Amino acid sequence: MKRWHLTAIAGLLLGTLVARPAQVGLIKIDGAVGPATVSYVDRAIHVATAQHDECLIIELNTPGGLADSMNEIVDEFYASPVPVVVYVAPEGAMAASAGCFITLAADVAAMAPGTSIGAAHPVSIGAEGEEKMSDVMKQKMENFASSYIASIAEKRGRNVEWAKSSVVTSQSLTATNALEKHVIDLIAEDLPALLTQLDGREVRGKTLNTADAKVVDIPMTMQEKVLQVLAHPELMLIMMLIAMYGIIGELSSPGAILPGVVGAIALILVLYMATILPVNVAGLAMIGLAVVLFVVDIYAPTHGVLTVGGIVAFFLGALMLFNRADPGSRLSLAYIIPATLMTAAFFIFVVGAGLRAQLLPVRAGRETLLGKTAPALVRIDAVGGKVFVEGEYWNAVSDVPIESGHPVEIVGISGLTLKVKPKQPPIT
Repeated sequence: MKRWHLTAIAGLLLGTLVARPAQVGLIKIDGAVGPATVSYVDRAIHVATAQHDECLIIELNTPGGLADSMNEIVDEFYASPVPVVVYVAPEGAMAASAGCFITLAADVAAMAPGTSIGAAHPVSIGAEGEEKMSDVMKQKMENFASSYIASIAEKRGRNVEWAKSSVVTSQSLTATNALEKHVIDLIAEDLPALLTQLDGREVRGKTLNTADAKVVDIPMTMQEKVLQVLAHPELMLIMMLIAMYGIIGELSSPGAILPGVVGAIALILVLYMATILPVNVAGLAMIGLAVVLFVVDIYAPTHGVLTVGGIVAFFLGALMLFNRADPGSRLSLAYIIPATLMTAAFFIFVVGAGLRAQLLPVRAGRETLLGKTAPALVRIDAVGGKVFVEGEYWNAVSDVPIESGHPVEIVGISGLTLKVKPKQPPIT
């Protein structure tokens, strides 16, 4: 191929690249940071890189989340081939706790007016919660988080001292104060204003061209949406109720199948959510105690004393179920009170009726013949005989010979033969 042909082709390719309009990727994180958030950010970075986006903008509004997920996102930012911009928005949004670490780790940190950042003091996400941690362990967690956020701020050239104070004393800042203290890089009223201010900024040796860039949304996949929904404390409480109602409903009415299946699925979801939410063992134990009190009161009525105790225990357990030091895991009374009333009603009326029905004497079948009286049709002895009872003829045997016409009492059943004894006439 001639050289001018190669030159022409190269010119066409170059012209195509030059003519290609600039674009930026955009994702929105609204809620607690968890495994679904990590998956979303990781995929968005790969998509933005493949699209040759000028940068990836992450619109953030979070009260916090899991420390492990936060660490993974920070590592993703560091390794990202495309510049990452974290934009705390819209108005009223926050970048608290884990959100503070994520914002400081971005190549460019921006906030909308009326937003806040900070309160990054570590909160235990383990089974025991912060209340059960020793002072030594709390101090270790605080020291580690303080040094970690300081290293992030230092790497990105931001205010190291304030970053440490956000962990040690849970300080938080408004957007204006954050800009003044060099915690963030800029304040933008909306996305177009953000793109305008990003235009011409040099990030990692690359000058951003965002003034007229096309914004391309990178939506969550269905799997990521489902996992994100499962990270809500309210949903975990609802799933706990479904698991409890379903499994106990199946036990109280064996053979129903559907309640057991639904309860088992809900229980598995609860176990998953317990790994991504700050569940408190004391709260779980209190809810378990409430269930025991409800069931015991059904079998051994105590005039409602245990039921009242179960209601109180369930209410307190729901209050204690999540670590309330983390703003993202506080369960509203608007969920706790109705859940408590529904649970009390479920055990008092539904489960109570089912269990009491199982304790009633048998009213159908051969077992109902026991204790009944009938006349001997023929002589009955150990070899055999006949009686007529409940409209049917039965073979009968007796250890004591009984003459025809004498009343007998049925004391046992063996196959199709009744075991009887003489019915003693009442003493007058």
